[in-house]
Amino acid sequence: MEFLYRGRDAQGGVHQGTLVAVSAEAAAAELMRKGITPLTIRPRPASPGASDWRQRLLPGRQTVTLDELIVFCRQMYALTRAGIPLIRTMRGLAETTRSPALARVLDDVTSRLEGGTTMATAMKAHPAVFSDLFVAMIHVGENTGMLDESFKRLSDILELERDTRRRLKQAMRYPTFVLVALLAALMIVNFLVIPKFAAVFDKLGADLPVLTQVLVGTSEFLLGYWYVVLFAVAGAAVLVRQWLRTPGGRLTWDRYKLRLPVMGNLLELITLSRFARNFATMLSAGMPITHALTVVADATDNAWIATHIKEMRLGIERGESLLRTARHSGMFTPLILQMIAVGEETGAVDDMLNHVADFYDEDVDYGLKRLAESIEPILIVAMGVLVLILALGVFLPIWDLGAAAMGRG
Repeated sequence: MEFLYRGRDAQGGVHQGTLVAVSAEAAAAELMRKGITPLTIRPRPASPGASDWRQRLLPGRQTVTLDELIVFCRQMYALTRAGIPLIRTMRGLAETTRSPALARVLDDVTSRLEGGTTMATAMKAHPAVFSDLFVAMIHVGENTGMLDESFKRLSDILELERDTRRRLKQAMRYPTFVLVALLAALMIVNFLVIPKFAAVFDKLGADLPVLTQVLVGTSEFLLGYWYVVLFAVAGAAVLVRQWLRTPGGRLTWDRYKLRLPVMGNLLELITLSRFARNFATMLSAGMPITHALTVVADATDNAWIATHIKEMRLGIERGESLLRTARHSGMFTPLILQMIAVGEETGAVDDMLNHVADFYDEDVDYGLKRLAESIEPILIVAMGVLVLILALGVFLPIWDLGAAAMGRG
């Protein structure tokens, strides 16, 4: 974001101009770093131009991708472990990164560090880039003097997240392609094929079977009111999207998507694996168990499971054990509960949770491998039923007309 500023230096000279920063506070910090006391800072009015149009057409360039964040964590781990000063490290990464969005964020974080704030506090000003889990890990690393280990753990967590997303997309690629091809075939049949058959049947004046009448009626409706259907679908999509943004809507959807056939169980396993892995990481870093549960709940992308995690935190605050709260949550199998019980007895809950995460990861790996195989029979049956309906709807009248022409109708 670009700001117009006006300020004075130590000698009283007036300085004014433009400055690119993430926020007005970041712009003020940058000016103070340059020895200029800001008098006024205001956003520069947007003027239509080529750069604005590029930003509108390419909004993804204004965000930080998961891959860029992983590379940043790896670089921070290597540089902080080598003993390079933190501000110098951040400034160097801001200058060398290929992502303009990440460069702006790192510039602002560096300016805040130079102003005396902690790294966790500086990163918290950018929730779109650094999640609550990310900030909590950095906070623990700063307090324990193990910031390099925090970045290493974060890079491992983000890499696992990236690999899971990639494999899920890869498994869904074939079913998505089949569904798109199926919808395209339906549109071609309804807009091009059935109208020609309907014209032939209308000229012959033949009585059409019920199935053929339904197909012809559907085709005529789509030809005459396609814009109404398009508007209705777009309106429904917008309404559903707005509903999902509400707390109640998201909670309801996250609850019922775990019950979807084929996909529901896999999504639950992925979420529980992330919970166990992140929770273990928080505990091994020395974070109190109630605080760790709060951070992990906020980092969970399923609101329904997040409510259960927060209920576990409330139970522990009331004095209950982790095993008891985990059993009451209803999220874990008896085998997982036994592993948690062993962890509490031996004082190695974080190690047991890592084993739990490994157990879930094995199930996720198996589920991802079989996902396409599980969906394929459903798609084949759906395509067979569709082809049967279209074939009967088109060819039954032809058979009737042929029988009538031969004197057997």
